[in-house]
Amino acid sequence: MAHPSVVHGELLDVGPPLGRGVRIHVYCVMITIWMQNGRQKGLKNLRIRTAKKPTHEIHGHWTGKKTKSNAPLKPHTLYCLLLFSSLPCFIPSMVSPLPYNTKPSSPLISFLERLQSTALQTLGPKDFDPKLYVDLPLKHDLPVVESAFAELPRSANGTVPVEDLDLFIERYLGRAGSDMVPHEPSDFVAEPDGFLPKVENSKVRTWALEVHSLWKNLSREVADAVRERPGLHTLLPLPGPVVVPGSRFREVYYWDSYWVIRGLLASKMYDSAKAIVNNLISLIDVYGFVLNGSRAYYSNRSQPPLLSAMVFEIFSRTGDLDFIKKCLPSLLKEHHFWNSGIHKLTIQDSQGKKHSLNRYYAMWNKPRPESATMDKESASKLRTISAKESFYRELASAAESGWDFSSRWMRDSSDLTTLVTTSVVPVDLNAYILKMELDIAFFARITGDHSTADKFSVASQARRAAMDSIFWNNKMDQWFDYWLTDNSICEEVHMWESNNQNKKMFASNFVPVWIKPYSTDGGIVKKVMKSLRRSGLLYPAGIATSLSKTGQQWDFPNGWAPLIHMIVEGLAKSGIKEGRSMGEDIAVRWVRTNYAAYKKTGAMHEKYDVEACGESGGGGEYVPQTGFGWTNGVILALLEEYGWPKDREINCS
Repeated sequence: MAHPSVVHGELLDVGPPLGRGVRIHVYCVMITIWMQNGRQKGLKNLRIRTAKKPTHEIHGHWTGKKTKSNAPLKPHTLYCLLLFSSLPCFIPSMVSPLPYNTKPSSPLISFLERLQSTALQTLGPKDFDPKLYVDLPLKHDLPVVESAFAELPRSANGTVPVEDLDLFIERYLGRAGSDMVPHEPSDFVAEPDGFLPKVENSKVRTWALEVHSLWKNLSREVADAVRERPGLHTLLPLPGPVVVPGSRFREVYYWDSYWVIRGLLASKMYDSAKAIVNNLISLIDVYGFVLNGSRAYYSNRSQPPLLSAMVFEIFSRTGDLDFIKKCLPSLLKEHHFWNSGIHKLTIQDSQGKKHSLNRYYAMWNKPRPESATMDKESASKLRTISAKESFYRELASAAESGWDFSSRWMRDSSDLTTLVTTSVVPVDLNAYILKMELDIAFFARITGDHSTADKFSVASQARRAAMDSIFWNNKMDQWFDYWLTDNSICEEVHMWESNNQNKKMFASNFVPVWIKPYSTDGGIVKKVMKSLRRSGLLYPAGIATSLSKTGQQWDFPNGWAPLIHMIVEGLAKSGIKEGRSMGEDIAVRWVRTNYAAYKKTGAMHEKYDVEACGESGGGGEYVPQTGFGWTNGVILALLEEYGWPKDREINCS
C-alpha cells in the first residue's frame, strides 16, 4: 500500500476499505504523526476515509494539553485505542515473538558500560578498545565493586586519575580473557597422517604446518570460575572446548566457526570440530538461536547462519550418523528462528508471485555494550531519541550480518548514521538459509524422517525460486541485494521494483555460486565467471569486498577469507574446467598474500589489502587483529583443495 497523504487537522484518505493490515498501517501512521507533531502543534479532527465507506471516520482533538473534545471518543480514549491497535508497529516482537530468553542488558553489563565510559574519558580515544571493559570479570560481588567504583575521585568532567583507575581495576576486576583458559586439544598431532597431500612445495608445507600448529594457541575452554559464579562474568558457560578467532576476540563466534571447522577438518581434528558445534547447539537450547558470540551482551542478535554447513562438513568426513541425529532438532529450531518474526518478509515479484525471504534484524535499540562509547559518539549528531534508537538497531543488525561495517548497508557511504541494514534483503543471507534447507532435507532423509525431508526440499525449491526472481539480474549475470522501499513492520507484502536491486559491486553478489543448486548449474556458473571478471573486484591479492573506499573494514581495499573461500569453492566444485581454473587463480593470489604477510609479520591476519601482495587490511572500529581463526581455516582448506606444486613460486611476484 502506498503511503497515504496526510493534511494536518484534515482528512486521511486511505483509498480501499480498511482491512486488518491497512487498519494497522493507518494506525501506525496516525500514532507516528501524533508522536512527532501532535504534542508540539496539536492534531485536531483527524479523520480516516476509505473509498467504499466515506463515512468511516475517526475524529479526535489532540493538542498535547487538556481540552474538551467534540469527538465521540475522548482524546485519551482515542489515543489508547490507536496505540494498542498499533503496538506491533512499535514493538516488533509482537508481530511474531522472537525466542529471546534473556536480554543483553543486565546490572553487570550496565556497570561495565559505565566503567567503559569512565575509562574512555580518563585514557582518551587513542587505541581505546571498549570491548576490553565489558569482558572484564569481577573479583567480588557486583554491589561491592559498584560501591568501590562510586568512591573513586572524579573531576568535574568525570575523569578519574589514571593511577586510581588502574588500581581499582587491578583490585576488583580480573584480566580480560582470564575467564577462558588454554586447552590442549586431544586430537592435535604435530603432523597428521595424510595432511595436505597435494602440497609438494617444501616452503608452503612448512608454513602450512605452522598454521596447523596455531590451533593449539587458539584452543580455549571456559574457566571453572565462570560455571561456579556466572553472575560475575559476561562470558557464557559453554560446555566444551572452543577455538577463538584471536586477539580481542576472546570467545567463540558463530560464523567464524564454519571456517575454523574447515581448517580443523583439514588438520584431522574431528573431535575439536564436533565440540564447536556442540557448544553452538547449547546456545540454541538456551536462547533459541546461535548468538553472535558467547558473551551475554551478544544475546540481542545472531550471525550468518552456517551451523548446518558445519554439521554437513563434519558428516562428510566422519559419516557419523549419531552426530546428525543429535544436531537435527537444533537445526530445526534455528530454521524457525530465521523464518518467523521480524527476520522474515514477503516480496511480490513482477509476475504477481509472493516470495518469503529473510533479512538481518537485531531486536535492540541501544548502543552495543561492546562498542557503547563508539555508538554513542556516532549517534551524537542525531537529534531525536527515536532517531538514535533506530540507528542503534541498524548498527546491531549490521553486526548480525557479520559485515560491520560496510557501505553495503548505508544510504550515504560517508555517513555511518545512514545505516539501513534492516531495509536490505541480503543475497548471501538467503543463500545461507537455502543451504540450511538443503542440508536439513538431506539430514532428515538419511535419518529416516521423510516427512521433514520432503518439507524442506519444498522449502529449498521455493527459496531458489525467490532468489532467482528477486535477486538475480539477467543483464548483469549476478545476484543483487534488494532494498525495501518501505521498511514498515506493518507492511505485509513488499512490491518488487527493479530499481530496488542494489547494483553496486560487492563480493557478496557472487556468494550464491557456493551453494550446490548454483555451483552445479553450468550455465549459471559461466555467466557468473564472466560477470566476476567484469566486476572490477579481482585484484592482485584476491577479491575486494567492494569497490567503495569508505574506511569501513568491509569495503575496498580489504579482502576477507570467508568471501574468498565461498567464491573459490563454488567455482572449484562447478565441474567446469574453466571454473576450477579461475578458482585456482584466485586461491593462488590469496595464499601468496597470506604467506608473504606471515613471513613479514609472523602472524596470520583477520583481513588483507587486496591491492598489494603481503599487506594486511585496515579500517573499521578497532585496530587490525591477528590470530586468526577463519583465515587459518581458509588457508588450510584451499591448500587441501588445490595443493601447491613443487615448482610453483610462493613469494609475491
